[in-house]
Amino acid sequence: MDAVILSRIQFALTVGFHFLFPPLTIGMAWIIFVMQTRYLKTKDALYAQMSRFWIKLFAISFVVGVASGVVMEFQFGTNWANYSRFVGDIFGAPLAAEGILAFFLESAFIGVLIWGKDKVSDKFYWFASLMGAVGSTLSAFWIIVANSWMQTPVAYTIVDGRAQLTDFWAAVFNPSTVPRYLHTITGALITGAFFMMGISAYYLLKKRYIPFAQKTLAIALVFGLLASLAQGAMGHYSAVQVANTQPAKLAAFEGLFETQEGAPLLLFGIPDGEEETVHFELGVPKLLSLLAVGQPDAKVQGLKDFPKDEWPPLTMTFYPFHLMVYLGGFFILVTIFGLILFCRQKLFEHELFLKVLLFSMPLPFITNELGWIAAEVGRQPWIVYGLMKTVEGATITVPAYKILLSLIIFTAVYGLLFSLWLVLIKKKVMEGPEIMPLEGGVKA
Repeated sequence: MDAVILSRIQFALTVGFHFLFPPLTIGMAWIIFVMQTRYLKTKDALYAQMSRFWIKLFAISFVVGVASGVVMEFQFGTNWANYSRFVGDIFGAPLAAEGILAFFLESAFIGVLIWGKDKVSDKFYWFASLMGAVGSTLSAFWIIVANSWMQTPVAYTIVDGRAQLTDFWAAVFNPSTVPRYLHTITGALITGAFFMMGISAYYLLKKRYIPFAQKTLAIALVFGLLASLAQGAMGHYSAVQVANTQPAKLAAFEGLFETQEGAPLLLFGIPDGEEETVHFELGVPKLLSLLAVGQPDAKVQGLKDFPKDEWPPLTMTFYPFHLMVYLGGFFILVTIFGLILFCRQKLFEHELFLKVLLFSMPLPFITNELGWIAAEVGRQPWIVYGLMKTVEGATITVPAYKILLSLIIFTAVYGLLFSLWLVLIKKKVMEGPEIMPLEGGVKA
């Protein structure tokens, strides 16, 4: 047993599990805000019914996300002590900002949403929904800042073997922060939208809570469509950043071994790291050069330009990246087709499409995980790109058997926690939305 490998597996488990929930809650928070805005404007009790129901599911997911996130951060001290010593002066700043400037804001107003409906005015409740969405989105920003600095470190100096911050705002807005943040937030909006669409589709298929399900589906569909289209642009923006700052990662994404002018965009292929080729290659000529550099005949670096011991793990970079892209295209097609059905007034009765929405609910979660795998594995062998290798950042005093034991415990606990989340979500879905009193003569 290798302690470093076990530490990497454990961290991947905890981060991967935690990352199921923040995108969901961020996406749901903004759609709930829209529902609250419509309620404040129209006093239609149906919008109040919608927001109350989705706030319950939001709260369940938020609690699980917080619990798993706390455990994740402890590992920087237990499993990655050398890394923490090296970058603690920099890495700690955005994490502290997340707690002080975002998490407290988010938590306080989410508390109002959960328990304060009958204790505050409608305007303040609307404001709480806005601050809950802003807080969750801002929280994601500071986490992305910390992670992005690891991808593209700037504004530091090395003093006595430690990286020290020289310019806080330059580090915050390092070259990868903005593209990675926008890419993540659009993914979160897709996740929240498809989650709501899937549950609404279930109600429509079961002929239950029809007005509630129709209105939720219509709002979530618009969100899903706009976010899916935006994700194409944000994905391109992020890929250009990778081409400029992490060319080895881009080469691994595309299975590009040889440096080429007019490099093709690979649509399908099976990369072979040993033979340094791609089998069954199918690509669009010159499109990678055009997208990455802006010129169809521009040069794109291949993996052979880099030492082989600095190549990212090819399989775990190439396939997650391409599956993520394929699923992103699927989300665009589904939401466009849904809009066409809506315009033709056939959306709510089209059983096949409703089933597609229902069974598509897990796909944005999977896509988020694939994107995270591609981004983080594509950074390897570096824990801080170009400065510290992953093997150098691990704690050397913790024996492998202890890490294995904690890994087994984490797996069991997270399995139970995920099962509990599923049970609670299912329970609330089966109970359905509350029946709200009539307001302004509008039937709930």
